[in-house]
Amino acid sequence: MSVVHSIRSMRKEGCSVAAMARELNVSESTVRKYLKVRDLSPKPRVKRARPSKIDPWVPLIEQWLAEDRESWSKQRHTATRIHERLVHEHGADVSLSTVNRKVGELKRQFRLERESGFLDLSWHEAEAQADFGQTDVWWRGVRTRMRFFVLSFPYSNTAVACLTPGEDAECTCAALRGLFERLGGVPRRIVFDNAAGVGHKRKDGGVRYTELFAAFRAHYGFDSTLCNPYSGHEKGNVEAKVGAIRRALFVPVPKAYGYESFNADLFERCMAMAGKPHYRRGERESRLFEHARAMLLPLPAAGFDPVTYKRMKADKYGAVTLEGRHRYFTGIEHAGRELIVGLRADSVEILDTTGKPIGMHERAYGDAPTSSDDPVNQLEALVFRANAWPNSKVRDALPDPRCSWLDQQGRIELQGHLRTRLAVSRDTGWRTAIDAMSDVLSATGTLDAASVELQAARLRAGNEPIVYDEPVDLSEYDIAFSDLHH
Repeated sequence: MSVVHSIRSMRKEGCSVAAMARELNVSESTVRKYLKVRDLSPKPRVKRARPSKIDPWVPLIEQWLAEDRESWSKQRHTATRIHERLVHEHGADVSLSTVNRKVGELKRQFRLERESGFLDLSWHEAEAQADFGQTDVWWRGVRTRMRFFVLSFPYSNTAVACLTPGEDAECTCAALRGLFERLGGVPRRIVFDNAAGVGHKRKDGGVRYTELFAAFRAHYGFDSTLCNPYSGHEKGNVEAKVGAIRRALFVPVPKAYGYESFNADLFERCMAMAGKPHYRRGERESRLFEHARAMLLPLPAAGFDPVTYKRMKADKYGAVTLEGRHRYFTGIEHAGRELIVGLRADSVEILDTTGKPIGMHERAYGDAPTSSDDPVNQLEALVFRANAWPNSKVRDALPDPRCSWLDQQGRIELQGHLRTRLAVSRDTGWRTAIDAMSDVLSATGTLDAASVELQAARLRAGNEPIVYDEPVDLSEYDIAFSDLHH
């Protein structure tokens, strides 16, 4: 600026360009440049965009990244993979470092666009949000990863929850019905995740609900909305409540035997959490919630039965198989016949084609194969009622010496062994669990959970069984320690 000031001052005195250049020791072109400047006001320093070899490929990269947002998070493009595809599939002449910078820039830009687009939404009294969470529960004596359904009311910042066996349409509708009945009314509008149990958004912006949920929704008369994919902020209240309820009401890991009693207690404990002042309104959440409950729709005269009926053909053993791994037996007299199967959240009802009931089974979930004729179904009850062991079907299904060895155990020890067998049976099946316990018992003379689980895993994988050492006689150590004590 001092040079510019001198040039302007000397020009006012009538100096020539050459004279100014000599006096200030600058080039004549520099003098002419500054003489042409009309405005010396500060200007923002703008980064000039320079052309790059990556520019022609940016639209293609953006397309791949957009498609990734519809894919599983662990199965998306990395910058290295994008570079490989650009080079090998399209003949691009770009370096990996250039692709890395551009991919990082595009991802940051997309993240900022999402975050800057959040709105502070206003929720009304009778509007709710719904979502599932996962938690561990000591379910009938075995630690099991289960689901719990949360219905939150953002207006009052309160939520209620219930334990469910899964996240399908039957579980969703059963959970909602139970909570509606405990609340004494129905929310006027519920926002759901883009979940399979409810429905999903189509590419054209429309919504496709599952058949069961559509009937449930019409029965209770509430409106519903599905979130956009990857837009959890649209139901942020319930997502926060899922974590809060898990931390407050599922720690330590609770024990549960049946859904009805556990969920009744869970509802009351959720209500007890609504005692603090609302973070914005100042009034206590419990009072706001009572006001919201008064705005709920009335319950219909009849409750909705959340069941999905399908026609299936029994196999040659008289069993129907669901999800390719859960078998439900009806009796050999129904082998090869067409049957009606009713799916509810916690049960499977089987009827003949005239609607006459044939049998009712507890519904199985999970990846491990199950069969309704396995004694493992009664094993769950035995964990809590070990006194019924002598007359149980589980005992009848066990050959000696395993049966005789368990007969000699005390009640506490028996419960522990039954719990181990239940856990192993769920993972590997009843027959594998029996074989594993037999191997461990014959090799060591006792049963411990770790050895049985390890042996069962090896048997299921088709590996050779573990060869155990001969049982160790520890009596010598007892004598030695007794001598030291005396």
